[in-house]
Amino acid sequence: MVDTPIGPGSTGMNLNHIKVCARCNLRYDWRKSPSSMKMTYCSSLCEKADLGFTLEALLRYERAAAEPEAEATPAV
Repeated sequence: MVDTPIGPGSTGMNLNHIKVCARCNLRYDWRKSPSSMKMTYCSSLCEKADLGFTLEALLRYERAAAEPEAEATPAV
């Protein structure tokens, strides 16, 4: 049963918090993952290696100022 505590202590380890990384296939506690996609990747390194970017970097990305459009000629 997944809810059965394992390990030392009265509470043990709850297996509901253990996931398998989509990139490296290691087991990890998703609550402790530094990745933006905690339920998918064990670390931000695996997230970047798999996606080519991290969601955190994507959210911080600021597009370069749009190039000014060519000056419009006044309509006559």
